[in-house]
This record gives sequence, structure tokens and C-alpha cells, in this order.
Amino acid sequence: MRFSSREQYGLRLMAELASHYGEGPIPLSEVAEAQGIPLATLEQVIAPLRRAGLVISTRGATGGYTLARPPAEMTVGDVLRVLEGGLVPIPCLDADGVRCERVESCATRPVWALVRDRLVETLDRLTLEDVCRQRVDEEKL
Repeated sequence: MRFSSREQYGLRLMAELASHYGEGPIPLSEVAEAQGIPLATLEQVIAPLRRAGLVISTRGATGGYTLARPPAEMTVGDVLRVLEGGLVPIPCLDADGVRCERVESCATRPVWALVRDRLVETLDRLTLEDVCRQRVDEEKL
């Protein structure tokens, strides 16, 4: 399982905003500097997060971005879904009409379904607050 650069940068962006939650808007340039991500890349990543209502933008001299909800109410899964669509790109398990010709007889399909289900459960259980604490409770995994 690989996560795209877009997903990795997006999660780092959201973690940075979460760590400053309640402090007012944070300029994207500050996030870029703190996270070592090019500003142009963050500008591309922030747009879908804003459109999805996960972040709020504020214009002006004191403008920037803030989370739309508290970090405890936003999951890693929420962020990754916005950035790439689904969480686990396994074609034979997609609900978009792709149907493998071996779906009825495939011995490994249940394995991929189990992996997908556990990954989705984990990503939907981990909040941005958990990420900011830089620890993941074993219970959440």
C-alpha cells in the first residue's frame, strides 16, 4: 500500500493546522516553512480541502487557513478521501462498476477486502488530534 505525495503532504498540512487550532488563520507560507513543503505544492493541495469544507480560508493581511472543525472531530480518513477519492484503490473491490471476471472464484479477494476494511477502520479512527499528539494509541489500531 502506497500513499501518494499529495496524501502525505495534505495530511502534514492538516496536522500543522491542527497544531495551531484556535490561534486564528495560519498563512500557507508558514505551513510550507514548518513542514518543508514547497508553497506551490501546498497551494494545490489546499484547494480541494477548502472546497470540501475541511478548511476555511481568510483573506487579508492576517489571513490564512484554519480547520473548519476541531482536530478531534476530523479523521485522517476524512483528509485522504478528499485528496484522492477512495482510501484503498483495489479495483476488484471498487463500487464504481468495475467487476473482475474472477470475482466469484478468486481465492485472494477476501484477503484484499479484509486489508481494505482494516485500513479504512484505522484511518477513520485516527483523528488529527491524535496525529498532533505524535502518538497513536494501540487501541486505535
